[in-house]
Amino acid sequence: MTLQPVESRRDLRDFLALTDRVYAGEPRFIPPLHAQVRTWHRQGVRLYVLRRRGQVVARTTLHTDAALDAKLGRATQLFGLTEFAEEAAEELFDGVLAAGRASGKEAAFGPVSLLPNQSGGVITSGFGERGFIDSAWNHPYYPAAYEAYGFTRRFESDTWICPVPDEPVFVFDDERIEAERLRVHRGDRRRIEEQLPILRELLNASFAQLGYYTEISAQQLAAQTDGLAYLLDESLLLYLTKAERPIAFVLCLPDISRFIAKIRGNLHLLHQLRLLATRSRHRREAVLIVKGTVPGEQGHGYMRLLSRELHEGLRRGGYQALRSTYVERTNPGSAAQYTAMGGRPLHGYTFYEKDLKP
Repeated sequence: MTLQPVESRRDLRDFLALTDRVYAGEPRFIPPLHAQVRTWHRQGVRLYVLRRRGQVVARTTLHTDAALDAKLGRATQLFGLTEFAEEAAEELFDGVLAAGRASGKEAAFGPVSLLPNQSGGVITSGFGERGFIDSAWNHPYYPAAYEAYGFTRRFESDTWICPVPDEPVFVFDDERIEAERLRVHRGDRRRIEEQLPILRELLNASFAQLGYYTEISAQQLAAQTDGLAYLLDESLLLYLTKAERPIAFVLCLPDISRFIAKIRGNLHLLHQLRLLATRSRHRREAVLIVKGTVPGEQGHGYMRLLSRELHEGLRRGGYQALRSTYVERTNPGSAAQYTAMGGRPLHGYTFYEKDLKP
């Protein structure tokens, strides 16, 4: 078997349908949105399938990113949206590595869709816990297959789940608010286009020092937040200004994972309307997508202020739990906030890398 490029509409349907078989009857898996995959395909992202007797048994993307190459320090073959039947793992990885060597890459890294600061990864523990939007869930044989083939773990992390406390757990001296000219701003569906550039500036500044992070462009952020306005709970998007300068932010979304799993990722117009009409039903849990404080303002307790306001919004909104996308184990500050809420690690999480040099 060899990797075959997705060229026809049938190829693309087969690419998307693979997860329906690999995860048949498995509600813990949350598929990527079909519309996003189709958009990447139209934009030129190379999709591949592996067929056995005509049936797709594995799939992946093969792509590159110069900014991530610079961050990782070598030319890298990226792969993502990577799913496979257990018996097809070796042939799939053979194809990924062959493509990397043929194009002169020094390493293979993934799965990333399309970058690690967007989505991707493999869970390595917590298989009994369901996945959620912007995070991974996979069978236990996935990490075993990667590691048997010689891939090594990179950027090991955890996702988290926290109960929403009945009482505030974060304390901030309110006298500092006036003294330091602090102001908490909330999301506004009508002004989201104005707020996105502020979030982008904060995101890029806050995460620049992380080993996996590459600066997100305005176009990338627009694509990632497409449809945010109609899902947004305005009390769960917060940013903080100090003397009118943005310095910290937090973005959570209602957890629509079960809905996405039920429709198998196919959020077409009718399903969008259904989601819009029933969005109040998806507010038992929320997902913390990202938070950060700009360098120079870290360590001064500003995230405690935002966390206090966020938790008040969660309580008022009737949310019972907060899930967090992956947090690197080298970032104990973020994990400490979850521990303070009574949270616990949910899934072990990693990316994989393999050297391609002879």
